[in-house]
Amino acid sequence: MTSLQHLPEPAPEAPTPSGTHFSLYTRLIRTSADVDQDSVRHYLQNQLEAARTLPSNLPTDVTEISGWVTGNSQSVAKLYSKYLEGRRAGGNRKYFTNKAHALFFLQHVAPSKLVDGAWLYGSVRHADDWRFRGLIRTYLEELGDGDPTLNHVLLYRNLLNEHDCAPVAPLDDILYLQGTTQLALGRLADEFLPEMLGYNLGYEQLPLHLLITAFELNELGIDPHYFRLHVTIDNASSGHALKAVEAVMNLLPSDETKEVFLERLRAGYLLNDLGTNSTEVIRSFDLEQEVIAMLENKAIFGQHMHSDYCRLEGHTINQWLATPGQCMPLLMALQSKGWIKRHQDPKYSRFWQLIDGPGAVMFGVFNGYEKQLLNDWISGNWQAPAAKPADPFRNHFRRRSAQRPAKELFTLPGSQSVENLIALMTPDLHPTPEGLAATRIFSQRNSRGASYYESPR
Repeated sequence: MTSLQHLPEPAPEAPTPSGTHFSLYTRLIRTSADVDQDSVRHYLQNQLEAARTLPSNLPTDVTEISGWVTGNSQSVAKLYSKYLEGRRAGGNRKYFTNKAHALFFLQHVAPSKLVDGAWLYGSVRHADDWRFRGLIRTYLEELGDGDPTLNHVLLYRNLLNEHDCAPVAPLDDILYLQGTTQLALGRLADEFLPEMLGYNLGYEQLPLHLLITAFELNELGIDPHYFRLHVTIDNASSGHALKAVEAVMNLLPSDETKEVFLERLRAGYLLNDLGTNSTEVIRSFDLEQEVIAMLENKAIFGQHMHSDYCRLEGHTINQWLATPGQCMPLLMALQSKGWIKRHQDPKYSRFWQLIDGPGAVMFGVFNGYEKQLLNDWISGNWQAPAAKPADPFRNHFRRRSAQRPAKELFTLPGSQSVENLIALMTPDLHPTPEGLAATRIFSQRNSRGASYYESPR
């Protein structure tokens, strides 16, 4: 465990290149063994330096943290109740203007969702220390205890795949900050123990946006299970929020290092406020801008793919696409020629007929998210008639069986020593068949309270 008398020794100074979040994020989840500790340490210290400048609402008296967590939970519940009252009264959605907006959100928060729980990875190395049991239990639940239908990363991957909206190119670099921070804390958990505890304390609080997101995704025909799962397991009465408080109290030193520990814990807590948060991602969406940006990106690949017999305002499609910045004028030309009929059912637009359906000329050119962008932009203020009004309060998704039959689960070959199990439970490996099998074995030992270093039975 790290010494609490001093902060970790600073890493050698190194220039911070543009794209530093994405670069380190990618290396930590693809070639983690090749990333040196100093690079991770330097990154984490830079983020902590930025975090210390932010205002904090964390109680200064550690004995008040438990009540503070309860108060936050009650406040969020009241705000959510008010939101539901507004929706029952006929109010509009608060977050998502259309389905494309919701898929945009799923895409742009993916970097942190795809490393869910990573900051806790280092806790599993302390499996025989009772003070870490709550942290380990939280990490194992993030990993679904090895059940592929409950592993949070797999749940999110499946959600993206279901709607064909996984990012196809790197997102804005700042969107990788939180995911990279989580990976760094998991990598250096012993060295940055107070910071990890503080980050965990902040991350496991129930935010209002989680509740509203789950409600509105369900309304738009997107399975909200991933988000609802976090609402239930993060609860302050028995869930991850409670375990986060207990971990702080269990690991809080009682000697002269206590104040240094708490100072570092507060900095770790404030790491949660860096980067772009979920509500900022939601507010950043502009349908027309996203359509234009998507088409401009497609133009790079499509400017030589069209035949010359079709002309719009004297230009071939290839000519339109060859000049950057012409996608908006092209859309206007398609509208003036009647190929796109705005504010009508898209099926009446010839352009939509070219891209939708297995027999369409441009079948496969646009992924699910890109097609949803075009569909919602063409539809505009047109709404598809429904046989009966959709009930946003009704759960539209039937849950699948949580546990698959044991015979369908991968069996871990080779050694089942704790060192090998932990090596397979890293943020980059735990969603794999081997990682899931290792997690199940580790979780079973955890549940019976056995020493992790005893021989497996």
